[in-house]
Amino acid sequence: MKKRLFTKTRKATAALLLIAITVTGTLTGCGKSKSSSGQEQGSEQSSSVELLNVSYDPTREFYAAYNELFTKHWKEQSGQDVTVTQSHGGSGSQARSVIEGNEADVVTLALAHDITAIEESGLIESGWLDEFEGNSSPYTSTIVFLVRKGNEKNIKDWDDLVKDGVEVITPNPKTSGGACWNFLAAWAYQQKQDGEDEEATKEFMKKLYQNVLVLDSGARGATNTFVENKQGDVLIAWENEAYLSMEEYPDEYEIVTPSISILAQPSVAIVDENVKNHGTEDVSKEYLQYLYSDEAQKLAGENYYRPSNEEILQEFADQFDLDMNLVTIDDFGGWDEAYKTYFDDGAIFDQIYSE
Repeated sequence: MKKRLFTKTRKATAALLLIAITVTGTLTGCGKSKSSSGQEQGSEQSSSVELLNVSYDPTREFYAAYNELFTKHWKEQSGQDVTVTQSHGGSGSQARSVIEGNEADVVTLALAHDITAIEESGLIESGWLDEFEGNSSPYTSTIVFLVRKGNEKNIKDWDDLVKDGVEVITPNPKTSGGACWNFLAAWAYQQKQDGEDEEATKEFMKKLYQNVLVLDSGARGATNTFVENKQGDVLIAWENEAYLSMEEYPDEYEIVTPSISILAQPSVAIVDENVKNHGTEDVSKEYLQYLYSDEAQKLAGENYYRPSNEEILQEFADQFDLDMNLVTIDDFGGWDEAYKTYFDDGAIFDQIYSE
């Protein structure tokens, strides 16, 4: 397995990010002045620029590493120093924070629907999905199971998660993008077993969520519940989160790949209204575009994300199972349709969980 160039424990990274957010809190909470974040109208380009990247839970380590890479790149390209502040949480919660005033320059969220919600608020211009390659998804992931070493409950596939006595950890689809991917992957598995019988699949999903011990608000919180707090028998996890846990605790956990999973496509976008106000249009665009560079793609792989560049992805063939049976969001009619069917208020998840 290839080693990551940038390795920090999740606790250390979280502490550093807390310091960064505390130091720059007056900027992110009250809005940035153009003199500190970019170029004042009618003036020369300032010597420094600041960006806020509002992201989802498990990207802390990757973006901490990427920001170092991008800072060097932007300095060489523009002569400017750039400081990037990160904000992390459940993807849906993060999207709502931007809508409510968190002045993100860029968002790097778990699923396209969360960015669409920001677009509908008027902060992001239409067409953002096509602004960058691969539907503005510079890396992908999938959903796997993390179990404790020895796999005492013999968990091999989704149907093992509904057995009596199996305690499941997964976040809440109402606040977490990863949880939405988890739900859809499980649904796709059971639909194949049931021959598209929706009522039978709903009953399966009801049993699964009856076995959920803790429903955290975000993916990292769910990982901490399972790994740090030692609760549950199985964590339904982003692939990269599972690998990070294996890296930190190599003798305590193992990954189980289900027979059917889903191609998870985290999306990125410029928050157009905010960058206009901050004067950060150029640096924000380059921040997202540079994610597709060879250097950044390799860094993504080293942080256990699947590079969108197929040639670079193949360099990690010994790390990822590239033969997994993956459904896609298109199998659910796209995110607008999927969210309406499964995750809107009163939709299938609410029906299942209320029962």
